[in-house]
Amino acid sequence: MSRQPEVLWAQRSEKVYLTISVPDAEDVVLKIEPQGILSFSAIAHGESFSLTLELFDSVLPEGSKTKKKVGSRNIICTIQKDKKCWWKRLLKSEEKHPYIKVDWNKWHDEDEESVRDTFWYDQSNKEFLAEASVGSDNDYDDGENEESDGDDGLLYLPDLEKLRGK
Repeated sequence: MSRQPEVLWAQRSEKVYLTISVPDAEDVVLKIEPQGILSFSAIAHGESFSLTLELFDSVLPEGSKTKKKVGSRNIICTIQKDKKCWWKRLLKSEEKHPYIKVDWNKWHDEDEESVRDTFWYDQSNKEFLAEASVGSDNDYDDGENEESDGDDGLLYLPDLEKLRGK
């Protein structure tokens, strides 16, 4: 008997992002069919994990990607939607699944997609600045990007100790 792994999901109008949690997974098999059927199986620490999901709408398997690093805790999937639109939910059925959760760290609402503001504090001019950026695949960070400088999306505030006169 196999176990169902925890799945976190987020979306953009063109893509769905899934994070499947199976630490140290081996023999990973992930199949995505155009009608929106996703099949996953893996073995971790001698246990079998599997799931089959009927996604809300059709997808483009050729535009989808899967990322797994050796020794990592998660398998990251980027699934290309067939039509640019926002899904009401991840699955076609309205049934609740306790192992599927929204990935709030990566979630964007529809109105956040076209232009997203990133704010930072410019200490030399003592003012907040904003830079508008169009949403992209780079918005989805699995925490394993070695090229990242770690400052994306952070809010820079003045040194509060200096402001208090300490």
